[in-house]
Amino acid sequence: MAKDLLEQARKEINEVDKEMAELFVRRMRAAELVAQYKKERGLAILDEVREAEVIRRNSAMIEDEQIREYYVRFLQDTMAVSRMYQSRLMEGMKVAYSGTEGAFAHIAACKLYPTAKKIAFADFSEAYRAVERGECDVAVLPVENSYNGEVGQVTDLMFSGSLYVNGMFDLPVTQDLLAKEGVEISEIREVVSHPQALGQCREYIIRNGFVTHEFANTALAARWVAESPDKSIAAIASREAAELFGLKVIDHDINASRSNSTRFAIFSRTANKRIEKDSGVHSILMFTVRNEAGALAKAVDVIGRYGFNMRTLRSRPMKELLWQYYFYVEIEGNVQSEAGVSLLESLGEFCDKLRFAGTYIKL
Repeated sequence: MAKDLLEQARKEINEVDKEMAELFVRRMRAAELVAQYKKERGLAILDEVREAEVIRRNSAMIEDEQIREYYVRFLQDTMAVSRMYQSRLMEGMKVAYSGTEGAFAHIAACKLYPTAKKIAFADFSEAYRAVERGECDVAVLPVENSYNGEVGQVTDLMFSGSLYVNGMFDLPVTQDLLAKEGVEISEIREVVSHPQALGQCREYIIRNGFVTHEFANTALAARWVAESPDKSIAAIASREAAELFGLKVIDHDINASRSNSTRFAIFSRTANKRIEKDSGVHSILMFTVRNEAGALAKAVDVIGRYGFNMRTLRSRPMKELLWQYYFYVEIEGNVQSEAGVSLLESLGEFCDKLRFAGTYIKL
């Protein structure tokens, strides 16, 4: 009798396993589509909010509390396998960044896309255009530093270019003083780095009486110090750059603000339209207003009228038109929603040029 029950149970398991195998293939085929969507838009593989919602919703369907506990683990393992498969499919991604290995942009790109191929470009524009031309899938570029403000060159590319921002990532920035092995801080006379890094460490530089010299990025500055025979020159860069180029960190955390971080934007050719939640969603609008009294005030009023909270408003000079400006606006909410479409239509009445530059969730 017991043997019959065992055989019956095993038969049931075999039948269920067969059905689960077929369903597993279906699930992984759907994961392929998800991977393709994420690759086109430069989205991260892991979406913690989405996975938490799936677990909450699906586990509620299991009435047995004891079995539910194991079902949660089953879901977690299944989604982990799905992420592994998506990662494999996305390994061929090409990620553009400005600088070289060891630069903060490279560090950010590695954190966002650990398995993708990272391709360095000499400046922001070249990295951006590489994605526009289809040579790379996404670009990871800095848009703002918490201490030193916006990166104007990238903002200008957002206004004049065709790419969309589909993600924002905050990278904590710690600036260190790097020099050759055996060099003491008392021997340093000059420091080299990117203008943003020099600005972040301005107080430290003045206090020590250093002469400064600008470089295209912090990692290039570190490499130059490593290759220079002059021991009186140091670089301001990351600890990763010190390890990469064989330098020594002779002073830590020299940036003025201990809460220093840089926001990096993920740029891709296609806008992210499948955003299923409302909270934590931001949209970027860029526009010029007509040259008439109150035009900007009217545009700002339209944003509030449709229920969107404006969290950032900045102006930038238009290079081709003397004393003319465009405006960069970040709002809370999804302008690809029904209310957002109405907002864009109304804004068009007051704007000469209006560009939707992307909707994103902070990563």
